[in-house]
Amino acid sequence: MNPLLTPTLLALASMLAAPAALAQSCQARSAPGPAPLLVELYTSEGCSSCPPADRWLSTLSQRPDTIALGFHVNYWDYIGWRDRFATDAITERQKANRVATGSRQVYTPQVVAGGRDWPDWRGGLPRPATTPSPVALQLERRGDTTLARIAAAPGLASGAALAGWWAVVEDGHTSRVRSGENAGEWLRHDHVVRHYEPVTGWAAAAGAERSLKLPAADPAHPRRVVFVVHEATGQKRPLQALSLGC
Repeated sequence: MNPLLTPTLLALASMLAAPAALAQSCQARSAPGPAPLLVELYTSEGCSSCPPADRWLSTLSQRPDTIALGFHVNYWDYIGWRDRFATDAITERQKANRVATGSRQVYTPQVVAGGRDWPDWRGGLPRPATTPSPVALQLERRGDTTLARIAAAPGLASGAALAGWWAVVEDGHTSRVRSGENAGEWLRHDHVVRHYEPVTGWAAAAGAERSLKLPAADPAHPRRVVFVVHEATGQKRPLQALSLGC
């Protein structure tokens, strides 16, 4: 018998059997089977080699098995153009995860696919996972708060610890760059992370609930909320990711 189908998971059946998104109740639930491929692009409007990667990231909207995120870093701002999407928290995230992702250095454009540095992104992405995720995830919007409920299956090692993070994402942003390496260029960005927030870890077997107070919305750019669950230690592999677009 598949260990992921043991009676321990029967309590999760209603969660996992539901459609990927329930618009009327403003909820999203992870589907049974493999987790989506998490693709992170570290980019900057001050980096002349980044616009092709930004355009490539936009094409991932067509892949239902992928969650794409554009993280803008600020260490290129010194050249003369301040990237309005970049934050210290995102820059520190890239630096802190350098060893875990297998990267030898911090650079842009950098693609991290499934938690691993993926420099050959022009040649395609790694194959999606084929084994079921050991984590079930549900997101629910309640006014200006989004709630995440996380439950673990027996596929995780005894005593395993999990952690996670939130991302608030927007599409369709454009910028007219007036200085720096991209001076004179019109840049378009999708999957832009406008807010990034790590959350405290928990014992996998116990499950967890975490909440995010949503920042003020931009009516011109509808947003979605992404929650990612990963290993708390070691390589910090992403184990589940889910997007809520309401």
